[in-house]
Amino acid sequence: MGPVRQYMDYVRPYKWKIFWTIIVGIIKFGIPLLLPLILKYVLDDIIYPENMTNAEKLTELAWIMGVAFVVFLVLRPPIEYIRQYLAQWVGNRILYDIRDKLFDHIQKLSLKYYSQTKTGEIISRVINDVEQTKNFVMTGLMNVWLDLITIIIAIGIMLTMDIGMTIVSIILFPLFGFSIKYFYGKLRRLTRERSQALAEVQGHLHERVQGIPVTRSFALEDYEQEQFGDRNNEFLNRAMKHVDWNAKTFAVTNTITDLAPLLVVAFGGYQVISENISIGTLVAFVGYMERVYSPLRRLINSSTTLVQAIASIDRVMEFMNEKYDIKDKQNAKELGRVEGAIDIENVSFRYDEEDNQVLNGINLNVKKGETIAFVGMSGGGKSTIVSLIPRFYDVTEGSIKVDGTDIRDVKARSLRNNIGMVLQDNILFSESIAVNIRMGNPDATDEEVIAAAKAANAHEFIEGLPYGYDTLVGERGVKLSGGQKQRIAIARVFLKNPPILIFDEATSALDLESEHLIQETMEKLASDRTTFIVAHRLATITHADRIVVIESGEITEVGSHDELMQKQGSYYNLYQVQNLDSDKQLMKNK
Repeated sequence: MGPVRQYMDYVRPYKWKIFWTIIVGIIKFGIPLLLPLILKYVLDDIIYPENMTNAEKLTELAWIMGVAFVVFLVLRPPIEYIRQYLAQWVGNRILYDIRDKLFDHIQKLSLKYYSQTKTGEIISRVINDVEQTKNFVMTGLMNVWLDLITIIIAIGIMLTMDIGMTIVSIILFPLFGFSIKYFYGKLRRLTRERSQALAEVQGHLHERVQGIPVTRSFALEDYEQEQFGDRNNEFLNRAMKHVDWNAKTFAVTNTITDLAPLLVVAFGGYQVISENISIGTLVAFVGYMERVYSPLRRLINSSTTLVQAIASIDRVMEFMNEKYDIKDKQNAKELGRVEGAIDIENVSFRYDEEDNQVLNGINLNVKKGETIAFVGMSGGGKSTIVSLIPRFYDVTEGSIKVDGTDIRDVKARSLRNNIGMVLQDNILFSESIAVNIRMGNPDATDEEVIAAAKAANAHEFIEGLPYGYDTLVGERGVKLSGGQKQRIAIARVFLKNPPILIFDEATSALDLESEHLIQETMEKLASDRTTFIVAHRLATITHADRIVVIESGEITEVGSHDELMQKQGSYYNLYQVQNLDSDKQLMKNK
């Protein structure tokens, strides 16, 4: 299905509204078509006839103008209002539906997609490109038809007055049609390239605004200005190519539409002198030339607008058609509340087909309520394992089962409802602390929110803030310290109350005091729950039921802290190195 046909799926529910908008529009555009006829009547039947007295002429003029004023003052304004309101209502409803669908789509796309795509570019498609598509509805599905119908009605009226004059009036139409076809094919491609360049500028800008602290700390302002200048310049070049071709288009097509009335005046003047047509007919034809070529000029503008809108439709639908890496099976079932037993059976994983294996034949059986810690050097695959459990990615080989059910056989959301996660960099939204804690359970009462905060050792510092639980935390929680953000993250997991917990480097970015405090709350939270901990500091996971050492994507050791220390293998060596580092740090502090 082509992008435009796919876009029409969002238009179809409003087809009758569009139909009535066009009908009202025909009346709205049809009323001004009376003006040249009124002018012809006034000239030929009131002013020039010599068999009428001035009094009769004035009476006739008063009647015709009275009717005209009623039509233009009483009838036309409400028709104009209804047409504008209906057109805008339909356009905005379609954009609402598309953005609603896109946000749903955004939430279903895999983490792999977001790791490869700039946030600003996604925002550009959802905001800028979707807004541009409105012109397809307003112009392509409404105004183009109205302008075409206006031209047809005007030509029909002109034919009733004089066939020869009508032929002269429209003799340049084929040349006009050829120029449209020639120019607008290339314009669509240039418009798409311009939109892409703008999205790249927006993506770069969004990323750099978030990274301002890095720019400042490394004094990279001049370098970043240069980087932004390169992208901005690329957009300027694409925009100017678009402008250049657009200007050529207008130069040619507007010349054609300006020549046509001159031909009519020349031929019409000859016909009046030859006494083949009346002065009123000539004046009416000149009036109708404006009525024909104004819509024709609008059609030229509409062509440009439509080309831009279709280029945006291409980009919106390209994004809409982005495939989901994680997709529920057709017969996937809801997973109710689980006990928490997890079996990782012969699991291998790679992020892309051309990438190397990240995990190789991992086997691990975890009992309900057990605490498992994953340790090892960076890049060994620890975080990858805990990303597979909530199905952020699907295993390449093998399977992961929860209470004996393969997680690929259940709906992903029902699986994640059973899992609570605390990460190294927990994202907080720029709303109040209460709203951020409620992410664990949007329906929670104020009392439940406070209870969760108390359980996470967060209540005390929250109460000390200027507005307590109503304090806004700033974008990504910028107004809070690392330890405070972690306690908010733990509070929302307490509120969710899941049977399975995942802590991925949850304390590695904190100072020792914050780490100790959060370690306490994590152990309290992990009580009677199946818990997975990815840890850098081994001192924080000595309490785990089992410690799993991961090296180069494979399990090399499994056991309790004491068992692994007695074994004196990889874990023992890592622990000794970290203890030496700690001793050196203590000596420095002394």
